Amino acid sequence: MSDVDPRIVRGTERLLEVQCDAVDKGAERLGWKAGFGAPSSLASLGTDRPLVGFLTRDRLLPDGGSVDVSGWKRPVLEAEVAAHMGADLGAGATAAEALAAVGGWSVAIELADVDRAPDDVEEIVAGNIFHRHVLLGPVVGQRPEPLVFVVTSDGVEVARTAEPEEITGELGSVLASMADTLAACGAGLRAGDVVITGSVVPPIPLDGEASWLVDAEGLGRIGVRVGAGVG
Repeated sequence: MSDVDPRIVRGTERLLEVQCDAVDKGAERLGWKAGFGAPSSLASLGTDRPLVGFLTRDRLLPDGGSVDVSGWKRPVLEAEVAAHMGADLGAGATAAEALAAVGGWSVAIELADVDRAPDDVEEIVAGNIFHRHVLLGPVVGQRPEPLVFVVTSDGVEVARTAEPEEITGELGSVLASMADTLAACGAGLRAGDVVITGSVVPPIPLDGEASWLVDAEGLGRIGVRVGAGVG
């Protein structure tokens, strides 16, 4: 679509080439991720929509898994809502149509490594928005309302929100925007795709070894142990 930022289009076209190469080498497609959709990020990058990255099953970790981040430059944890698509979603969908295409919801954790300055839209997208790993909770049919997220580290509360869409944006709009971006580059959201929709709290820096838990009542909970040399 002509109204998608040319920087996003160029980055997404490069991203899709990376995705294709990964699949050719044996990685199985899992879905997509939204990134940099917070109002402050949109303003900083001069964009009007979240950026889109991809997920593959080789980066999917089990609940309670461990990750060695000793080689990472700036590891962060993001607590997210995952939409499990029940139907295809193409360009031009409304927010309501996007939500209607979702077959289920789950809690998610994304681990990212912000290994360079996040100031170049095309390069951020082409580099898959710093993605390293994802964890997904069990799927539920309905998204709870209200939806409260609590993030703890070794049992100590680190972050909480009762307004998860305050940072991500309204999730139907997020999904519709992602569908538009992908359609502009010859791709799309498909039934069976998992879409993590952006961090509901500011990304949390990972400093030292700790066990992290993201708990969203009614949606689920999921945990991961992160540190240097764990695993």
